[in-house]
Amino acid sequence: MKIICIGRNYADHVKELSNQMPSEPVVFLKPDSAILPKGNAFFIPEFSNNLQYEVEIVIRINRLGKHIEEKFAHRYYDQFTLGIDFTARDLQSELKAKGLPWEKAKAFDGSAFLGPWQKVSDYDLQHLNFGLVRNGDTVQAGNSADMLYSIDKLIAEVSKYFSLKIGDLLFTGTPAGVGALQTNDLLSLQLEGRKLAELRVK
Repeated sequence: MKIICIGRNYADHVKELSNQMPSEPVVFLKPDSAILPKGNAFFIPEFSNNLQYEVEIVIRINRLGKHIEEKFAHRYYDQFTLGIDFTARDLQSELKAKGLPWEKAKAFDGSAFLGPWQKVSDYDLQHLNFGLVRNGDTVQAGNSADMLYSIDKLIAEVSKYFSLKIGDLLFTGTPAGVGALQTNDLLSLQLEGRKLAELRVK
């Protein structure tokens, strides 16, 4: 199982980090060891002084595919959830400035939190409201309609380079509002106005 992640997929998030608008999806990977075990708290790693949250829609691939056409991409998933892509922003900036890969800032152990899986058929994934509440305050609020590249477009694009297998995960990008975490923060994933999952920061 692999975790495929998309960066810079919401224009407002691209602007808040002063990044260049992408002309194609920005892709990076996390290992399966990045998944935070169910029931565990998230511990801020000692190598970062600016550990940030990024809430995202996560798709679970349910069949083998390669070179998938966009019009057929919807056949390759029937479950989704919300997740958090934890990012050591200070380490990422340092590595990017040196022209080096930044997996250490994105793919460390526990850097991918997942909520419970939902049936795609129960929602409109083209207009899905989601967000993140931190200590009772909404810090991120997004809608899938604002993606620069849709879920099906992303599947078509990444399958050009990677064979998709059953159980692979696709993190589809985060809206604006990312910020630094503090010890004892309580994070709540919000899906269509209801709490999907909570996570305590240690």
